Amino acid sequence: MDYLKSVVPSQLVSERGSNLVVINPGSANVRIGLAQQDAPFNIPHCIARYSNQVPKRNVQDQMLNSQITTAQHIEREKAYDIIASLLKIPFLDEEVANNAFPRKMGRVDGYNPQSGKKDPPFTWTTVVEEKPNLSAEPEGSANKASSSDSLDQLEANDSKEFNVNNHKFRQLIYGEEALKISPTEPYCLRRPIRRGHFNVSQHYPVQQVIEDLHAIWDWILLEKLHIPHCERNMYSCILVVPETYDNREIKEMLSIVLRDLRFSSAVVHQEGLAAVFGNGLSTACVVNIGAQVTSVICIEDGVALPNTQMTLPFGGEDISRCLLWTQRHHQTWPPIRMDPMSKPIDLLMLNRLKESYCQIKEGELDAVAVVHSYEDGMPAGSHKTRLTALGVPPMGLFYPLLLVPDVYPPPPRSWFHDYEDMLEDTWHVDFQRRPDLSDSFYPGVNSGFPMWESYPVFQTKPKKEDIVGLAEAITSSILSTGRIDLQRKLFCSIQLIGGVALTSNLIPAVEERVLHAIPSNEAIDTVEALQSRTNAPFVPWKGGAVLGILDFSRDAWIHREDWIRSGIHVGSGRKYKDSYFLQAQAMCYINS
Repeated sequence: MDYLKSVVPSQLVSERGSNLVVINPGSANVRIGLAQQDAPFNIPHCIARYSNQVPKRNVQDQMLNSQITTAQHIEREKAYDIIASLLKIPFLDEEVANNAFPRKMGRVDGYNPQSGKKDPPFTWTTVVEEKPNLSAEPEGSANKASSSDSLDQLEANDSKEFNVNNHKFRQLIYGEEALKISPTEPYCLRRPIRRGHFNVSQHYPVQQVIEDLHAIWDWILLEKLHIPHCERNMYSCILVVPETYDNREIKEMLSIVLRDLRFSSAVVHQEGLAAVFGNGLSTACVVNIGAQVTSVICIEDGVALPNTQMTLPFGGEDISRCLLWTQRHHQTWPPIRMDPMSKPIDLLMLNRLKESYCQIKEGELDAVAVVHSYEDGMPAGSHKTRLTALGVPPMGLFYPLLLVPDVYPPPPRSWFHDYEDMLEDTWHVDFQRRPDLSDSFYPGVNSGFPMWESYPVFQTKPKKEDIVGLAEAITSSILSTGRIDLQRKLFCSIQLIGGVALTSNLIPAVEERVLHAIPSNEAIDTVEALQSRTNAPFVPWKGGAVLGILDFSRDAWIHREDWIRSGIHVGSGRKYKDSYFLQAQAMCYINS
């Protein structure tokens, strides 16, 4: 402890962060990096597998229905008009009359504010790889060709016609490359996580989900972090999991990390808890607005309060699709074929437009942008167009009927609950010892550690997903704490994280709408949303890195041998509650 009080944070990071890998899995992206890095690799959480299956499935998903019903369409138009009234822009039925007149262009300070800057179009992924030239001279040979001879050979190769015999399809393609594969190519795209859960369905069995997660993470470890299999036993893993995950999902991820990826040890942290440490706080209402899910949970003195958790089934991708709907409704979108559900490259483009141009602002908000079309296998086409009503889509966070999230069948609940809850109060249970394992394999079980005594019990019932607005969810979460002193503190410590948190003017919009959502009989008159000290999408990852570096006692860590040999039962004492000393160290580390 004396050492930790005197050590320079950068030295501590260098000493302990070099062999700690932090994995923060999300629905659309996974963030992985060494704890000593400033930021993780942010990789689309998907994999494309070569398939000669007929009929071909371009996207293997649990999606049930992407068509908007008449009732949903009516509700969406009502929500648009409510937002139009707030933003002081014309209602939908007024727009038709105005379309004949030129609209006033407003300046948009997005993430690409340079005047005239155009985002380059995406290019289709090359799906074939050239077979190695077996007749080539080995490196280091005394008979190497001269540089001029090499150039002549390259030119000769370029002049040859494409020979399919010298090429073969890549069997696996990962990340953004997988999203940019032409629909005409023989590949099936898989997203193992969807809306905060394993993407299990009749078309996507759980074993395939687990295999795909393993393949994606292993590829990142090899290709991005350059950690080969033979060296994994020198590394430990911090798994920062969203609150949406169920007990078996966490268990399966631990098995991937310890059994398949071969880490020596691992620990699980909750995303909300890691987020407060990532921003140097100890108490906050954490609002994580991701690509597909928005979650709200309150943290008090470094401990998550499970009864405050709320999950909203919408996120940034829904805002992107709403942007497309808005433009089509106003007839400003070029006449191109777009299907962001089955053609992921279209969703990539919509996400980029949303990030560049959408913001919450009163008044008519228009911009001139270049929209790209991606026809099957053809080079991208460019279309200069006027985007309109750019303040409406992000307001769907407060009026989710505008977003009309996709309809998905829920996974079978029995699948999630055939194991003990990872976060359940089970460490006092006397598990039967295996005769072939010594007592050293059971640290923390029945040892009476006082640090676990006040750890909150998480319910094993299915987590409730509420389709309410963001302001109502935040208000409900904070008020459920039941203590006025804590409520006042939390209403002044709302922490917005996730990619959507970068939306311009979102913080004042949240403050204003949360204040109006608080019932008049509550003695709360101040609301403050805090600006993130760390890049908003990476806050939980950074917090996980801080916790891993400072967790010198490692009471909560699970070792590979214990897990594989079933010496440690799920929920048998490997839980995490941060000591006040650890909180103080985190504050010192963040603020230095």
